[in-house]
Amino acid sequence: MIILFQTSCHEPKSLEFKEFKNLKVDKLSFAGAALTVDLVYYNPNNFGLQLNKTDLDVFIDSTFLGHSRQNIQVNISKRDAFTIPLKVDLDVKNLLKNGITSMFNKNVSVRVLGSVKVGKAGIYKSFPVDYTSIQNFSMFK
Repeated sequence: MIILFQTSCHEPKSLEFKEFKNLKVDKLSFAGAALTVDLVYYNPNNFGLQLNKTDLDVFIDSTFLGHSRQNIQVNISKRDAFTIPLKVDLDVKNLLKNGITSMFNKNVSVRVLGSVKVGKAGIYKSFPVDYTSIQNFSMFK
């Protein structure tokens, strides 16, 4: 019984970031802006999990793009890819001041920094997220 309990309570491995998909600008004005993007991850664990919360900052070419904080319920199957629909509130002033040229580049460095809360059976733990990648996209395709 002790062996069964120990094997069922392993600490989850970190989720693996795979790609961005479906980047869309929801609204764009001088007062505020938002975009949505799907983040695709892979769960390397031998058990399913549930995503409960995201708290992430998004940077494009080292320029702060915006923040996303969501209470969200996403079921994560074991050893499978899954998608997190993310809504990012953009920092329009900083974007216009420092990063507008990045939005027109075909390849940009994207960094996602923050934490996600995942768990199982009502027990959740925060995991740090710090992922940087060169992505091929433009907000204005």
